[in-house]
Amino acid sequence: MIAQVIPYITGVLLLLGSLFILTAAIGIIRLPDLYTRMHAASKAGTLGSGFALIAIAVFALDGSVALRALAGFVFFLLTAPISAHLLAKAAYAAGYRPDDSTKINDMDKDK
Repeated sequence: MIAQVIPYITGVLLLLGSLFILTAAIGIIRLPDLYTRMHAASKAGTLGSGFALIAIAVFALDGSVALRALAGFVFFLLTAPISAHLLAKAAYAAGYRPDDSTKINDMDKDK
């Protein structure tokens, strides 16, 4: 019974992951500046890859594969937002300013 349901669960997880990855790709193309593009890529891309890794873990039905997939997902969750933040901070320091449509820019405030 469970063996018959696993391909459907895997398919749903892969579709969810693909939709998040598609959202990230559209965000990279459509958003106005480096900062919003980086936000779309890091958040939606992390969730998309996480769903794909969970789908692999469900489909494999192997403890070692599931553990590695879970470790990869946790690695993505920990590193992608931090690296996007640091890259955005470095880009701002290098002189890339946010788009004019950005209403609040806390980096310009005097500290």
